[in-house]
Amino acid sequence: MRDAGHSDRVRYTVWYPAQPGTKEQPLTIGPPGAPLFQEGSSAVDAPAAPGRWPLLLVSHGNGGSARMMGWFGTALAREGYVVAAVDHPGNNGVDPMTDVGSILMWNRADDLIAALAAVQADPVLSPHVDADRLGLVGYSAGGYTALVAAGARPDMGRLVAFCRASPKDGVCVPQAENPEMTFERRMAAVTSPELAPWVAKSAQDRRIPNVRAVFLMAPAIVQAFEPGELARLEVPMSVVVGEADAIALPDTNSEVIAEANGKVRLQALPSVGHYDFLADCTALGRERVGKLCEVEADKAATHEAAIQNAKKLFDSALW
Repeated sequence: MRDAGHSDRVRYTVWYPAQPGTKEQPLTIGPPGAPLFQEGSSAVDAPAAPGRWPLLLVSHGNGGSARMMGWFGTALAREGYVVAAVDHPGNNGVDPMTDVGSILMWNRADDLIAALAAVQADPVLSPHVDADRLGLVGYSAGGYTALVAAGARPDMGRLVAFCRASPKDGVCVPQAENPEMTFERRMAAVTSPELAPWVAKSAQDRRIPNVRAVFLMAPAIVQAFEPGELARLEVPMSVVVGEADAIALPDTNSEVIAEANGKVRLQALPSVGHYDFLADCTALGRERVGKLCEVEADKAATHEAAIQNAKKLFDSALW
């Protein structure tokens, strides 16, 4: 049970094409009246537009949230996709973070399966969803999640060996979202009686059936995969990363995927860092959140590049 309440219940957010003329409202993250992030606008519980649409399942980064990916979800919904994003239990920015949620990262693929089942069972959404046209989207640790959900089996011992050899790699050091989670703390936890049985299942196949394309933004934890696991992924895959990413370094993550699998389309964006793929920060967000809001490049241009790359991939694979 990964979250602080010892539950694996998955919370999810869905964006979908709405009927014309639907009234929208600002989409923000943070306390009422004092938002930290802003990501455009959307309507709440609006009538769905006629038709059946492809479905995209979205996995956020370490300590992120479904709503943090709202800039992407709303954009793809406007292009004719149903976009379902989850809050991974014990590893999101809404609830307290837990060691279990932050370590058993492979279980995130099961969260996407739960969201898929929920959308298919929803009496309002299900008539408008074509789950046979299914795509995966992942940002940062969500990129790792999407690779697992696409059928790549992780070898966490390989990741441990990499971090011991490269302890200063951005994936191996504590993250800004969870600075107390050191490598030593992770190692102590994975050998504990509580987690060891779950860690032993980390290499199980968690492939989601009917996935037809995968889109990754600044994917992380790629060293957990043998190149052969990445090579055998047959679905079309596109990766967008910032050249200035100091967290999920391109040469130990995105470029590893592209080198292992010749079908992967990789685009590196100049001056773009890891957190440029988060939602836009408000002035208050820049004051309170700090590092997560520091960017050198034009964030709007970064978001647009990601949106257009995703649209090109999914329009080709799912339509």
